Amino acid sequence: MAELKITSENFEREVLQSDKPVLIDFWASWCGPCRMLSPTISEIAEEYKGKVKVGKVNVDEESELAAMFRVSSIPLLVVMKDGKVVNSSVGVRPKEQIVGML
Repeated sequence: MAELKITSENFEREVLQSDKPVLIDFWASWCGPCRMLSPTISEIAEEYKGKVKVGKVNVDEESELAAMFRVSSIPLLVVMKDGKVVNSSVGVRPKEQIVGML
């Protein structure tokens, strides 16, 4: 699995200090649309390895991060560059749209 598990402990190092854009997938194990989106996120992580970091945040385990991003619906995809949110979308999206966000 090329995706990183993003936690409160590694968020600053892996996301805020990243020299590459970071795609974060906020998800939960009980969320059907999140499970539908997961293979697409894995594909993007493989295809863009070295160019983009892809991380997953389990909203049930990381309520602090979910609150920080005001997550009210999942799946939520957030693109961050230089420590700032530059793009986001809620719901399942085709791979092309997600890549376009990057």
